[in-house]
Formats: sequence, structure tokens, C-alpha cells
Amino acid sequence: MAEAVAERRSSVLPMFIAILLIPAVLASSQTIFSDGDVSWHIATGQWILNHRAIPHTDPFSFTWAGKPWVPIEWLSELLYASAYRLAGYGGVSALVTAAFIALHAVVFVNTSRWVRWVLLPIVAMDLVLIPMLSARPHVLTWPLLAFWIWLMMRAREQDRAPPLAAALLMSIWANLHGGFVFGLAIAAAFALEALVVSPDKPKALRQWLLFGLASAAATFINGNGVEGVFHPLRFTQLQMLPLIDEWKPSNPATTPYSFAVLAVVAGLIIWKRPRLHWVRWLLLAAFLCLALFQVRHQAMLAIVAAMILPQGFSRSAVSPPESRLNWIAAGGAVLLVLVRAVMPLTPPDNAANPWKLIAAVPPQLRSQPVLNGYSMGGPLILSGIRPYIDGRGDMYGDELVLGYYRIVRGDGGAFENVVRRWGIRWVIVANSNGLVPLLEKSPQWRLYRRDSVGVIYIRSGG
Repeated sequence: MAEAVAERRSSVLPMFIAILLIPAVLASSQTIFSDGDVSWHIATGQWILNHRAIPHTDPFSFTWAGKPWVPIEWLSELLYASAYRLAGYGGVSALVTAAFIALHAVVFVNTSRWVRWVLLPIVAMDLVLIPMLSARPHVLTWPLLAFWIWLMMRAREQDRAPPLAAALLMSIWANLHGGFVFGLAIAAAFALEALVVSPDKPKALRQWLLFGLASAAATFINGNGVEGVFHPLRFTQLQMLPLIDEWKPSNPATTPYSFAVLAVVAGLIIWKRPRLHWVRWLLLAAFLCLALFQVRHQAMLAIVAAMILPQGFSRSAVSPPESRLNWIAAGGAVLLVLVRAVMPLTPPDNAANPWKLIAAVPPQLRSQPVLNGYSMGGPLILSGIRPYIDGRGDMYGDELVLGYYRIVRGDGGAFENVVRRWGIRWVIVANSNGLVPLLEKSPQWRLYRRDSVGVIYIRSGG
């Protein structure tokens, strides 16, 4: 009896750290706003709230105004905009905190079933996630990804397919973020394992095939119809992807902690030799390849590994935390989210949040065509100014995005062509932008304002 009480007490601190402390600290950081896309996601959600509809043509830019747009992340944007209206940036941070708490809760509960050192997988996972932790739609799907894997694992333990009602999660996922396609792939992997292992293969085939078809069908229940399902696949064919940081191949210089965690985990696998079915090793290897191929997939690898690997390291049964502790943790989570919402939070002054620079734009220029920095497009949209370009590269397409990157690399001819074509009257870019040297040398452009973040140039006569 005394040993049981001591064990329960020893589980309180790891639960507090994993589910409450770590998410509260990381999601409350100003760094979650260090991405210009945060602003246009909020602006899109505001448009949806104001019009009570999902936009299917671009309402924000002047280069793509009225042309087709597939906002596959509309539900995430609606959530972010609602949080922003309720409590400003503190509300947005509270939403990210809630998502991060939910992710940690799923990983903690799953890990605590298999190993006693529950904090190690969570800390390792977080070291990989921190560079990708921002107030963008993908963060809201992280707990969904973990819970989806938990459903698959529980179904395999019980030698059955997940309940058909669980397939509806794919509909939610498809309206939150384009990563839902990986959810289907994960379900397919566990279905393959069931077919290989199950003694009643015809039954396993029927159950998992029905669940797979239901999950695939559920993805079509989205705000964009058929296009919402196939758009994420078309996006991967764009030539501009290597220009965007998160779509670039992974390398230790960009995300050193990810590679450090990968090396440690590889060492543990060689040393401890965790026991997993070969299909699960194949699934982990597939996500490893994706993570090495593109930076953005490192987060998925970290979550998938944190959910799957602990079972392989298990050598004996571990008692999960008692339900009373779970309710205490849930109450603490609600309190933390509410406190985070009411506490004021101001984004850092940088190229992703150039609010002082935007505030200095003269009223007569705000309606004039502008050539802006890529990360500044979102803040311009949120400020009611139509940008030349923003983070919706999949909408603009290769021609405009690749042409823009030629300009920011100092191509004067490309810049002049854009000025003539669109009647550009002013420029707002970061100080490090390759266009700045051209503007400094040109007699046609005069410096209007410069601060620590960027510059505003006005065309002579503009």
C-alpha cells in the first residue's frame, strides 16, 4: 500500500511538468508570432467571421485579387481569429497553449503505459518542435496527430479496426490543415500490420478497409469540396518550394537540436533494441525520410516517434496515473489557458511584425500598389493594406513567387518590369532584403523611413 502511494506521488511531478509547465512556458513565448503568416491567417479568419462564408477567391492582395484561392486551413484560421477577437494576441497564445497541452497530455498518457521515464520522450519531442512552434494551423493538428496514432495503437492491441465514428476526425483534420493526408497514410500502415499479424485476416481486411474508406470519405467533408482534398497534393509539385525555409531539405546548421535528438534516439535504439513490428519500423523510417527531405516534416517525425517508440522500449507493465490525477491536470490546464488569455502579450518587433514601420505609412500610400517583403505580406493584410505577395505561395503560383525572389536577390531588370506592370508606388522591405541596395542607388526612389526592422521607399512622384 505504501509503495503504491509513493508511486502515485512520484507520478504527480512528471505529469505537472509534462502537461502543464512545459506547454505553458513554450506556448507563452513571443517567438510563436515570429512568422508573418500568423497575421494573414488571423485576417482570413476575421474575413470568415465578418462574411459568414469561406472565401474562394483572394480578397486581400492586388496581384491576385478575385482569382481562385483554396483556403484549406479555414477552420484553424477561424479559431485563431476568434481567439484574437476575444483576447488579442494573448488569446492566440492561449489557443496555442491549449493545443500544446493537449499534445503533451496524449503523449504523456500513452508513454506512461509503457515506460517510467515519461519525460524523456516529451523533452526530446519538444526539442524538435520548438523551431516549428508558431501560431499557425499546423500546431492545432499536432494533438490530433498524436490522438490518431493512439487510436490506431489501441485498435491493434484489441485486434480490431478503430470505431467508424473515429473516421470523422479526418474531416476535422482536413479543415484544419493539409497534413491530413499523413493521417490516411498512418491508418494504412496500421491496417497493413493488422493484415500481417491478425489470425483472422479476412475479418481484419473487412474492418480496416471499411475504416479506411470511411476515413478517406470523411476528408471530402470540408469547406472546399474535392479541391480541398487534392490541393495539398498539387502544392507539392510547385517549383518554388525550395525557396521557402520550411520546405527546404533538413540540415544540422538549420535545426541542430533535431539532429542531436535523432543521434541520441538512434544510439538508444542500437543499445536497447526496442521491439516493434516491422511495419511500425517502416512507418518511422518513412517519416524519417520525409523529415530529412523537408524541414517541415521534422515535427511529424518527432510526434510519431514519441507515440510509437515507448512501447518498443517497454519490458514490464507500468501503472498509469490514477484518474483523480488526470482530472486535476485537466483543471490545471483550463486554468492555465484562461490565465494566458487574460495576460497581455505583444509580438516582437521584427520583419514578421513590422507594426511600427506599417504605422508610419502615409494614408495616401496605403491604397497604392506596394512591393513588400515576403514575411511582411501578412501584417499588411491584417492592417488593411493590399500586398504584392504574402505567405500564400500556393495561391500565387510559381510565376509570381519565382519572379519575386529574383527581385529580392537584386535583379534590377525584374524589379523594373514589376514596377511598370503593377504601377508600384512604394516599397516596404526588411533591411536585409536584396532589393535595398538597388533602391539606395536609384534616383527614382527616395527613402521615406528606416528603423531597426526595415525601410519604406517611395517612387518619385508617388
